[in-house]
Amino acid sequence: MAEPKRYVTSDELKTHNQPGDLWICIQGKVYDVSDWMKTHPGGDLPLLNLAGQDVTDAYIALHPPTAWQHRDKFFNGYYLQDYKVSNVSKDYRKLYSDFNKMGLFEKKGHGVLISMLFIAMLFTVCVYGVLCSESCLIHLVCGGLMGFVWIQSGWLGHDSGHYQIMIDRKVNRLAQILTGNCLAGISIGWWKRNHTAHHIAVNSLEYDPDLQHMPVFVVSSKFFDSITSKYYERKLKFDALTRFLVSYQHFTYYPVMCLARLNLFAQSFVLLLSNKPVANRGQELLGLLVFWIWYPLLVSCLPNWGERVMFVLASFSVTAIQHVQFTLNHFSSSVYVGEPRGNDWFEKQTNGTLNITCSEFMDWFHGGLQFQIEHHLFPRLPRCHLRKISPFVKDLCKKHGLPYDSASFYKANEMTVATLRAAALQARDLTKPVPKNLVWEALNNPG
Repeated sequence: MAEPKRYVTSDELKTHNQPGDLWICIQGKVYDVSDWMKTHPGGDLPLLNLAGQDVTDAYIALHPPTAWQHRDKFFNGYYLQDYKVSNVSKDYRKLYSDFNKMGLFEKKGHGVLISMLFIAMLFTVCVYGVLCSESCLIHLVCGGLMGFVWIQSGWLGHDSGHYQIMIDRKVNRLAQILTGNCLAGISIGWWKRNHTAHHIAVNSLEYDPDLQHMPVFVVSSKFFDSITSKYYERKLKFDALTRFLVSYQHFTYYPVMCLARLNLFAQSFVLLLSNKPVANRGQELLGLLVFWIWYPLLVSCLPNWGERVMFVLASFSVTAIQHVQFTLNHFSSSVYVGEPRGNDWFEKQTNGTLNITCSEFMDWFHGGLQFQIEHHLFPRLPRCHLRKISPFVKDLCKKHGLPYDSASFYKANEMTVATLRAAALQARDLTKPVPKNLVWEALNNPG
């Protein structure tokens, strides 16, 4: 005789939300992933940030079908008594199923091969120009080309972190280390930890590291309350120095983007040299070592310090384009304070994201970020299909009254600078106390 099913309520599930006692719900079944958190390929943050919740939509979005067969070993025998699926989630899951049946997640096209050949060509031209030319102008152009190499390798590193771009996992891992660590000097392990946290908690001021840039930038006056970052595990203090820097952030935005690469270099080492769990730490450090051998060596081949500084600044400045692109998709969109929730996945992704309107010819330039809404909803989908699925996503947003925001590259820059300016003006007004939140502002600002 079959044993009767055992149930827990959502309130009971929420109590199991700590390391060592961590439960999640997927399609009504409850899983104890306390031990799995230590070796979870996506890191511990996704599990910690969604602990004690129904995570079905997030699980569907971020995991390949092969991962589903491993769930049963974590099933603890309980079912969620008040498990419900919203109409939005039903339609989202159906859309995912339709794309899966069409084979879109497996059809990667020839974009990867073309990108790799393009990167190899640019890199070769850059090295040749430095070693074989005495022209200062050629050296300047080569510095810019190196920036384009980093941008294109960044798109490949991004793709390989979301889905398998190569023939098998080992070759995919090699591609990650080569394009990220060796070629660009950025740890793919750091990127995956940071980027997965961003996808799980898009535009949460406390949980999304892509919005936590104090003391240089804030996108909302809610940061004036010195909120605590769950990603960095520290309070983001809105002190006098921060207030001064933020007061001029709409002026410093583009200059800072020209040096933003330095932050990624630093963050890579901070993680790899910390006591946080990092898969294949030795590979990651070796890859960074390769970068810090070849890049300074190449720069040292230039004839004088003036041209060396010029080359580095040119490569950093061109790469600033990509750093700007990273911010355009989210800085001007809706933000919130609090932990991410698993039962409003579709709504949070659409509310916190902005697409960039462009012609198909410019898809190479944006690397998939022009369809950021589609990417956030279906992060494992190869970017060559994002334009194809866009009408389906737009229709689903329209059906449920959800935003599907898009703007041209120029307009998105305007919106981002306007967001920074609005926060800067609030921070600059030293005659008033720091606003507590946007509700406070709405009630107390005249007009």
